[in-house]
Formats: sequence, structure tokens, C-alpha cells
Amino acid sequence: MALPMLSLRAARALHLSAQGMIKANRSQVTVNDVVDAIRRMGLLQIDTIHVVARSPYFVLFSRLGNYPTGLLEQALAQGDLFEYWAHEACFIPIEDYALLRHRMQRLDNLGWKYSSEWQEKHQHDIDQLLLHIRQNGPVRSADFTRTKGKGGGWWDWKPEKRHLETLFTAGHLMVRERRNFQRVYDLTERVLPHWQDERALSLADAEREMLRRSCQYLGLVKAEWMADYYRLKRVQAKPLLAQLTDAGELIAVSVEGLRGDFYVSASQADNLALALDDRLSPTKTALLSPFDPIVWHRKRASELFGFDYRIECYTPEAKRQFGYFVLPILQRGELVGRLDAKMHRSQAVFEVKGLWFEKGVRTGKQRLEDIWQAINSCAHWHGAKRVTLVNVPDVLKSAWQTGWWVKPSTVRGEQIQFIAATDS
Repeated sequence: MALPMLSLRAARALHLSAQGMIKANRSQVTVNDVVDAIRRMGLLQIDTIHVVARSPYFVLFSRLGNYPTGLLEQALAQGDLFEYWAHEACFIPIEDYALLRHRMQRLDNLGWKYSSEWQEKHQHDIDQLLLHIRQNGPVRSADFTRTKGKGGGWWDWKPEKRHLETLFTAGHLMVRERRNFQRVYDLTERVLPHWQDERALSLADAEREMLRRSCQYLGLVKAEWMADYYRLKRVQAKPLLAQLTDAGELIAVSVEGLRGDFYVSASQADNLALALDDRLSPTKTALLSPFDPIVWHRKRASELFGFDYRIECYTPEAKRQFGYFVLPILQRGELVGRLDAKMHRSQAVFEVKGLWFEKGVRTGKQRLEDIWQAINSCAHWHGAKRVTLVNVPDVLKSAWQTGWWVKPSTVRGEQIQFIAATDS
């Protein structure tokens, strides 16, 4: 029996639908919307780079539009989320604590994230720090003074910071809240007073559940894509795909122009029917964080979107092809280009240092209007008063000259009219 055949456009739309990226949000955003968006993705990766808004805030903006960033901290502080190592360091729905607990119990599998040598060498100091928190309450790394000069990165943390991270990774501490994006650590028994380790999933059950959920979060999957979502190693995805298909949780499909066996999550069954009739049409245009789930797996982004993307912030400047923190441009179901941006907060200027379209992308009126709107909305959310353009294609120089004054977006996300070059 022949499998349902999806066009490449429809396959992309199913993935974007699962990620909440089909259409713009038109509602005022609440803390529940933030939590729901994270539940839909499963994981929200944390990164501290802030040439533009830090990645977790940016990923939520791409999905929710103009929202107060403090809602993320509120969700963490009120116990709807927790932090731990998943894809990397992530905000995770609190109901998934049982899913990740086994990693805290099997520290030998965490690589550089946990050093048994450090634990053994500093056991006394670590125990004293734990006692201090028990007796005096939550702490930040900033509460402790460095005594040997300024640190140079995660490899040169002050001892107390490494002690805190060791206790966090081992599950003895949790992040109770964040203040100015700094972690506030407290005892796990105080953050989750009713937790019992009997509720933790075994390694085998947890990995099976992570693979199953990866199918749901991605919407459309193939075996080679599944392990990356939770950074699983040496797992066998194909037998599970067969089991989930037999159980009705996945629907086997073919994708036009792509090789391999593909599956659609049953949670996308209604959208699959629309996609097969070519009636699932993404209308959303957004700038994406480099740590957005849509692009964090380079091979998947390349296969599904034809988008070859590498994060260059860890690459020496002389070897970068595009820029330090380049934002992919999603436009109506396609990744059409990338943009290197920097927010100059003291001047209230959102600088587009560079913008590049993908090979073969045509720059018609609709595309230019969509991208202008996405840049303007992003700049407004950042608090910018002006967008400035530096290295952009000639077609954008002609349309936008050197930039424009930012037009306020509305809370409900209504689009504002494209402003031509004369406004700059």
C-alpha cells in the first residue's frame, strides 16, 4: 500500500505547526501562554549571549510576538518550569522532572557538565556550601567574592560557582528563580518538597519517552533526527518508530524530493489532512534565534529547509562567513535568509549589520514587506527607536535606504503598513 505523499512545502508546514510557528499570535500574552509555548516545544534552550535579546526570550518572541520578558522568570519562580540539562541547559515544564531525574542519578554520562574529580577534591567545601544554603536560604554565585582575579569564562569559574553547578547537576540544588538572569539556587527538597525518587523513570523508559516526545515536538520525523532533541547517545530509533506506528501514535508518510522513511505525529493528524490537500499554509514571518529548535539540528535544517546553518559565535572572527550571532529568517514556511543584528541599548538602535538571502530566493514585494515587518517588530520589542542597515542587498538599500524609525507594534499583533524608503 502506497504511503501518503507530502510535498516538501507541506512537510515543512507540519513541522512548523508542531512548533507553533504557522501564524502570528494575535492575543495579549500571559504567563500561561509562555508555559504553553514551552510545553509545545518541550524544551527552551538557555544561552547568555545578549547582542540581541538572550535566546530563551528570543525563541518565545518568535512564537508569541510582543510580550514582557519577565513572564519567563515568573513561570520559573511560580514552579511551572525547572532548569536542567536536556538538549543543552534548558527551561523544561515541571511535570517533566521525572523524565530528566535519571540524568542526575547517572552523572557519569554527562561528560564535561559534571566532574567527579572536582567533587572529590572539594567535597568538604561543597558540603559546607550545601549546609550554608540549608541554614541561610537560596544563594547566587554573585553572593560569593572572587579572590584570584577576574574570571575568563565557564572554564575559569570561581570555586563557589563550580560548587553550585556541581550540586545543581547532581540534583541536590535547583534553580528557584532568576534575578537579572542570574540563577538563584535552593535545595531541591525545598523547591519540590513532595518529590519522591520512586517516581523517576528508568534510563530505558526515559529514553523511550524522550524519543516519543521528540516525534510530537517535531511533528514530522525520520529516525536520524530523533536523538538530537534530547541529545541522546547510542539509541535505536527505528524499532521505536515501528512500535509507535503500530500503536497509532505515528503515521508513515513519504516526502517528495527527500530520501528516507518519514513519520507524522498523530497529534498532527488534522493538519496532515490539510497538508495532503496543500491547505496548511504558514503565514508567519519571524527572525529565529540560533538556538531555536527549528534550526538547532544542522542536518535536519539542511534536509528539510535546504538551509545550511552554523552558529558562528564560537568561531574566531576572521573565520566567520556571516557574523557573530546570525538570525535565520523564516518567511511563510521557508528559511529565506539570515541576518546579523546587534541591539545598541544605550542608543536605542537595532543595527542590521548584515543580511543575506539564500541562493535562488526571489525578493518580491510580499517578501520584502514580510521581512520589513519582522525586523521592525523585533526592533520594537527590543525597545529600539530606529533600525539602521549596514551590509544589505541592493534591493533592500533601494527600498529601505539606511534604515527607518521604528513603528510601534500593537499588543494584539496587528500588522502595520510597510514603510517605504522615503520614511528613513
